[in-house]
Amino acid sequence: MMATAGEPPAGSGWAFEFKWDGVRAIIGTAGERIQLTSRNGNDVTLGYPELAGIGLGGGRRLLLDGELVALDPGGRPDFGLLQHRMHVRSPGPELQAAVPVQLYVFDLLEVDGTSLVREPHDTRRAQLLELGLDTAPGVAVPPSFADVTGGQLLEVARAHRLEGIVAKRRRSRYEPGRRSTTWIKTALMTTQEIVVGGWTPGGGRRASTLGALLLGAYDDGGALRFLGHVGTGFTDAVLHDLLDRLRPIERPRSPFDEDVPAEYARRARWAQPLLVGEVVYRSMTHDGRLRHAVWRGLRPDREPAEAQLPALP
Repeated sequence: MMATAGEPPAGSGWAFEFKWDGVRAIIGTAGERIQLTSRNGNDVTLGYPELAGIGLGGGRRLLLDGELVALDPGGRPDFGLLQHRMHVRSPGPELQAAVPVQLYVFDLLEVDGTSLVREPHDTRRAQLLELGLDTAPGVAVPPSFADVTGGQLLEVARAHRLEGIVAKRRRSRYEPGRRSTTWIKTALMTTQEIVVGGWTPGGGRRASTLGALLLGAYDDGGALRFLGHVGTGFTDAVLHDLLDRLRPIERPRSPFDEDVPAEYARRARWAQPLLVGEVVYRSMTHDGRLRHAVWRGLRPDREPAEAQLPALP
């Protein structure tokens, strides 16, 4: 189930949670075993061995919804840190120690073969708390607040430099695979999932890598639209990794379903639109270009078609 972007809803009947800056996962447990499945259906269990064999749920068969997060020294989820783990299938002890990953569980979908998706949010939440999952190492059940307004919790999120909040209608069912208006997310920074459609060669100290990525997203008709470029937010290691991923999927012509302005196309190297990433940006121009975009990382948990065009100002 996915949330719809919007302002915090007013009125009664809503519960509010913090929005965690990590990677969504569906968690299945059976005895001592645990399986982590990404949003696009990939089994990512081997990538997080510190969560294997923790006895989550006391041996019961559970299906849970949650977020994989890496915390900064201040205890805040840090998507940049998590990037060091997202692409590693079998991390060694050194990487696990340097970037430990925790599991934040916020919904309960099934218990011992009995589905709860048709039960209201409050019922699922109550049964989730009864399981005592946060006694397992590396697992937390984040708080949910029904006695504050969305605006109040958003200010708390701002003060603690969190990503934002999610409002959930307390009587709502869980709707698998749907982006529902009964869950509303309010972000404190504007993020955008994008498809990488190409790159420009680097110069100076970046002469051996790339200068910028050319970005796109799909409109309602399925056409890939050009959103501009991003040239900041990269480490040297990330630049080399991106170039290694782009070279094998290079193509002779633009993948965009519209003309790319000459100032971008002149030095462009085009790529098949297979890599999904995420940027944060300040604003969007009236001709559909992201302004002051900063790279946040690849999103292997997303499919290209999920990168949807943001609304024009």
